[in-house]
Amino acid sequence: MIDSGAHGADLLAYSKPPEGHVSHSRLERVLRSGRFAVTAELNPPDSADAADVFEAAQPLGEVADAINATDASGANCHMSSIGICALLTRAGYSPVYQISCRDRNRIAIQGDVLGAAALGVSNVLCLTGDGVGVGDQPGAKPVFDFDSLTLLRTIRTMRDKGVFLSGRKITRPPLLFLGAAENPCIQPYEWRPDRLIKKIEAGAEFIQTNYIFDIPLFEKFMARVRDEGADKRVFIIAGVGPLASAKAARWMRSNVPGIHIPDHVIARMEGAANQSEEGKKICIELMQQLREIEGVAGVHIMAYRREHLVSSIILESGVLSGRRSAKRR
Repeated sequence: MIDSGAHGADLLAYSKPPEGHVSHSRLERVLRSGRFAVTAELNPPDSADAADVFEAAQPLGEVADAINATDASGANCHMSSIGICALLTRAGYSPVYQISCRDRNRIAIQGDVLGAAALGVSNVLCLTGDGVGVGDQPGAKPVFDFDSLTLLRTIRTMRDKGVFLSGRKITRPPLLFLGAAENPCIQPYEWRPDRLIKKIEAGAEFIQTNYIFDIPLFEKFMARVRDEGADKRVFIIAGVGPLASAKAARWMRSNVPGIHIPDHVIARMEGAANQSEEGKKICIELMQQLREIEGVAGVHIMAYRREHLVSSIILESGVLSGRRSAKRR
């Protein structure tokens, strides 16, 4: 969806956010209103052509409240997240600026945060980042000056206290809605809710999870989250995505850090006459189940190089029908 409150090509003057909000983010407005949110991931092009970004964003913008611009995910080089965010804000979309701590030190990151906010970016997802060894340039020098927790604390300090880490004053603090990632479905399971709470305490206001393919395991995570009252302190957006084939699912499970795909999901894919269509059906069913779990505030669609499927998946799932309220106690 084009953001009616987005800055677009002509950036708005610096102004105070609405009452009870920390930013001008459409995503924040949707979540704080209690509506079920939808975000989607834009896979960055290996290109210097803005048209490639707009082509990928168009089907996502039809249905998503915000579009994530990934930051060299998997430690692979693509167009930068801040560059994509600049293009998306010019076109009227609401982007989520992903920051990986792997590649830049605290000086560069704080400067990029101010630059992104000045461009009209209102959402930031704070990530530690995969190690360079898993990417396409393993000889790169890793930085990791921050991890996701210290990054969250730093941006919150810049926003709420109006100072850099050095203590030097920021004349116009960045008005940003802060997010982090979580992976509920990998070991050690019992630590995952505790890790989530640490991110909330560091400043996270929304959470986007990794792919959820195991609903019972995720429900156990959410039960613990509710027991701790964490669902009242952060908006949890559950990650989903359409599997292309059983072979692709097996490869993801074996090669992508943090991916858990149960055997029964792969067996269902293998037994399908059209595995790509079956992957889409599974994604739709998962979204419908996640929508009914108390404390889940939305879904995050990750469709690698398959953005063209996102609109139909969301519409067929019905999660936006009447824009029903998220299930919250």
